[in-house]
This record gives sequence, structure tokens and C-alpha cells, in this order.
Amino acid sequence: MSEPRRVLLVGATGLVGREVIAACATRADITLSGLARREIPLPQGARIELLLADTAHWPQAIADARPDTVVVALGTTIKAVGGDKAKFRAVDHDLVLTCAEAAKAAGARQLIVVSSVGAELSSRNFYLSVKGEVEDRLAKLHFARLDILRPGLLRGTREGPARPAERLGMILSPLVDRLLRGSLARYRSVRARDLARVIVALIGARPDGRYVHHNPEFRRLLAR
Repeated sequence: MSEPRRVLLVGATGLVGREVIAACATRADITLSGLARREIPLPQGARIELLLADTAHWPQAIADARPDTVVVALGTTIKAVGGDKAKFRAVDHDLVLTCAEAAKAAGARQLIVVSSVGAELSSRNFYLSVKGEVEDRLAKLHFARLDILRPGLLRGTREGPARPAERLGMILSPLVDRLLRGSLARYRSVRARDLARVIVALIGARPDGRYVHHNPEFRRLLAR
């Protein structure tokens, strides 16, 4: 019997991170560690070693974990940081790349990153241009396997202050999703629980290479 895959989850306290922890609870073939700045309530039956450290020490924590696969589910919003673009960039660009570089240095074969639908370096939208820039930088790190997930609106219960616009989007998403067909299907919303299942399905995936996954690919992976 092969050894369990060592998986390190960066962003364990977020909406997607919490669902990844729950999705791994019954997977004996995965040894999950989570990297966070604070303690979090864990889902029932969770099997995870939670590594707590200030972000300045995350590269060392990643090196010590010696993961096979690193999942980066970090992310904030412009509104959450008070409209400060520099603070947004510090998380969604700088911290993501710092963790990815540390993962590469630690010998990780695979990197799985949650990005955003519409991510494009040349986008006039600041949020999407930062996401696109990060994707370009990640490709240049040359992981054996790089999986970039580009979800639309994430549905689920978040911690922290309410986001009225996001909540309204969740209410309307079942109707809007039905209108998004063909090439627009990639913009459909996705439950955080389902995105977590996609992440877990990709752990250890072959063959090597760079893969960008949108909503239609999520559906296919979940149907397997």
C-alpha cells in the first residue's frame, strides 16, 4: 500500500479552506496539514494538523511540512481591506507567490490554486488583472503539475462581516446560472463545498503540465 499523499492547505480559515478540510476527513490516502494565522473551529471528524504562524514564517512552515501537493486558497476582496489596493495585492499577489515559491523550494510536485473566472493580466479590472498576473508568475515556477481553478461566484457561509452584494448574488445565482450557457457557462456560480471536492479530486492528478479549470471542468470532475 502506498504512503498517503502529504497535502498542505494554505488558507485553511477561509470559505474554501474549511470545505477542503471537511472533504479530506474521510480520505485515508491524504495526510492533510493546514497553515493559518489563528485557530479555527474544525469540522466534525476533521483529520488535519494545523500549523499556526505569522505569515512571515509561512515559508519555513512550508519547508518543514515537505508537502507533495500544496493547495492555495488564499484571497480577500477590495472591500474587505477598506478599498486599499496595496493591502489587497499584499494578500492575493505577494502572499500567494511567497507560498508558491516556498512550495517549489520544498520540493512539492503539485500546486493547486484558487483564482477567479476572468483572470487576465491585461484586464482593466484591478482584481482580475492581479489574479492574471499571479497566474502568469505561477506558471514560471515550473511545478510538475499546476492546477488553476477559476470559479465564478462562490456560494457558502463566510465568516466575518456580511457582504450584502455577494449575498444578493447568491440568491439570484440559480436563475442567472440557467442563462449562462455555451462559452458563458464558465461564469456560473459554484458551491464552496463542490469546489473543495474538485480540489480533492485533483490532488495527485496526472499527467504533468499546467491546467486551467472553469465551471464546466468542475462539473466533469464531480461527475466522475
